[in-house]
Amino acid sequence: MTFPSNRHRRLFRIVSARWQRRAIFLLGGIAVGAAAVALAQLADLAQIAFSALVSHVRYASLLLTPTGFALSVFLTNRFFQNAQGSGIPQAIAARHLTDQTARESLVSLRIAAGKILLTLLGLLCGASVGREGPTVQIGASIMFALGRFSPRRQPGLILAGAAAGVAAAFNTPLAGIVFGIEEMSRAFETRTSSLIIGAVIAAGLTSLALMGNYTYFGTSATGLRNGADWLAIPLCGVAGGLAGGLFSRILVATARGFANPVGRAIKRYPVGFAAICGLAAAICGIASDGAIYGTGYQQVKSALEAGSQLPETFSVLKFLATIFASISGMPGGIFAPSLAVGAGIGSNIAPLFHGAPLPAIMLLGMVSYFAGVVQAPITAFVIVTEMTDNHAMVVPLMAAALIAHASSKLICKEGVYHALAKGFIDGASSPQKTTPV
Repeated sequence: MTFPSNRHRRLFRIVSARWQRRAIFLLGGIAVGAAAVALAQLADLAQIAFSALVSHVRYASLLLTPTGFALSVFLTNRFFQNAQGSGIPQAIAARHLTDQTARESLVSLRIAAGKILLTLLGLLCGASVGREGPTVQIGASIMFALGRFSPRRQPGLILAGAAAGVAAAFNTPLAGIVFGIEEMSRAFETRTSSLIIGAVIAAGLTSLALMGNYTYFGTSATGLRNGADWLAIPLCGVAGGLAGGLFSRILVATARGFANPVGRAIKRYPVGFAAICGLAAAICGIASDGAIYGTGYQQVKSALEAGSQLPETFSVLKFLATIFASISGMPGGIFAPSLAVGAGIGSNIAPLFHGAPLPAIMLLGMVSYFAGVVQAPITAFVIVTEMTDNHAMVVPLMAAALIAHASSKLICKEGVYHALAKGFIDGASSPQKTTPV
């Protein structure tokens, strides 16, 4: 009887480990896709429930929204620390940390569960938050849990989970990959690129199987028609970029705290501050006749499909409502609300270009404001292109995103996610050095 040689046994172990690694990425992608679909379905139900309430009792938000904000922050601080905000900064920070305990404090199944529950609570009380950013932290947490016994692979797994989360949340596989490269890692790692793409494909196929093929904001074939229309590109780029930079600067400054009595009071009474933010958001909602509650997805989708303008005050009130939700400390993303603010900016600029297709100008506003907030221009124009299936606008969207990126840096030197991630890295007790994917 012939026994395997040492060489064959080593080869078997190497091949086995390689396929085990691939299986983790693929199974993780399936799990992330399923979680993204579940959160999307529940988020829609939460928004429908809140809309039904305020349609019957117009001023119910004056009580419900502050209470929901306060409860969300209390539960976050008490049971789900590091689940606040969108969750993308936590995923970025987790990739840079080397200590497993420090990573687990930012991405874990406990935090993922809390993220789902508290994001739904935010939407249930009318907060201007999105579900896409939370899906990134949820995806990173699922991947971390699946590969927790392989610390050397953790940065790659977290990156794959984050990319798969974006792909499944928006049904935008290309945007998921670009987001992973441009925003999460800011580098292209050939060693794990195929595994990350595999996770994105698995998440995308899971989303397709459960929800079918769809475009997030419907299908739009609109485009800029003549030379005068193209002047909207720099105008939207500058306006959206400056507004996005202002949003980021406010959010980063609040997260870092203020060295004055107001800043100390916010830090000492976070639940009370959240209630004040909730009251301010409710006032914005009432002033907008309910248009700015929630993600803003339905309002923008309807405006794009019908070619109709959003209310004149929509962009300003949505901007303020998103600021209040973001600085309150409650869990919730800024992806969808940012796209909604950008659509409102485009809608306000459109009357300056008589005869220009309104949806095209709104798309320019969306990509400009989003690029201004995250300062990831490639992700911005890829995600808007995929969400509308509009290839006629690729070049204008690219140009607007680049202009917005440059404009945003005049106000905020660094993208909001990486600026906030530094706080989580600095707050960790592990060595602060980067681990390769």
